[in-house]
Amino acid sequence: MTLNVALIGAGAMGGAIGTRLVETGCTLTVFDLDPEKVAALTDKGARAAGSAAEAAAASDYVITSLNSARIVELAVFGAGGAAEGAKPGTLIIDMSSIDPESTKALAARAAEAGLRWVDSPLSGGAPKALIGELTLMAGGEAQDVADAHAVLKHVSSNYTHMGPSGAGQTTKLINQVLCGLGFLAIAEATQLAQDAGVDAEKIPQALKGGRADSALLQEYMPRFATRDYRRTGRIDNMVKDLNGAQDLARLTNTSMPLTAVCAEVHRMLTAAGLGGEDQAALMEYFKGLDREKLS
Repeated sequence: MTLNVALIGAGAMGGAIGTRLVETGCTLTVFDLDPEKVAALTDKGARAAGSAAEAAAASDYVITSLNSARIVELAVFGAGGAAEGAKPGTLIIDMSSIDPESTKALAARAAEAGLRWVDSPLSGGAPKALIGELTLMAGGEAQDVADAHAVLKHVSSNYTHMGPSGAGQTTKLINQVLCGLGFLAIAEATQLAQDAGVDAEKIPQALKGGRADSALLQEYMPRFATRDYRRTGRIDNMVKDLNGAQDLARLTNTSMPLTAVCAEVHRMLTAAGLGGEDQAALMEYFKGLDREKLS
């Protein structure tokens, strides 16, 4: 059975998700404020909609991939939003990375409107979306999470129901704490290796299979070592997520001293104008934020 899916938000991540859904046979209707992003998907077989409401009206599932809770709220419940066009019982799958408390409020508002809501943020980025290997952590009612998998199985290889609404977003924040700390630790270790005269590019192979091994080490230490700043993510997006983790820590009275340091380094880089750069640009921290060194 062909799945009718609306996609609201066709940026780097949403575009990759949309591409994969079209390639796997879904009928995709897309809306984004940027016509070029919409065109990139219609060229691949998607349909364009004039509003989020129009996209939702043609679909049984609505995926949102947006940058903040406020934008998600406007895209779903604002004028011309998805809630205006969605049929009763439509399943909204929010794949944005937003804070858990906002997610709970949005899910409650959706229920009042006769809609269903699953928060399913992701790990793996656009490259993994394109080959259907995202890691997804979902929050919501058990049946809704199970129903969402009919769509999300096309873009993911690991899909876990973490609990009620907001649990997916909480898990994503934990993921980002681990990634942020990992990026910073690997950057610091890379600098130490180079200052000590060791070829940092060889370290991932030397440590492969040991306790220090990880996907981050294998992918990023060579990039840190060679100052390969090709963008696969953004430092300012990590700031957003680490801020969210610290907000949650305040609500739960959780001490997170390492996260505080990591967040400050990322904020420093953002203040220095590097927020739009890839995580590999963390190496600039060890060079006194020399913007001219970026390649």
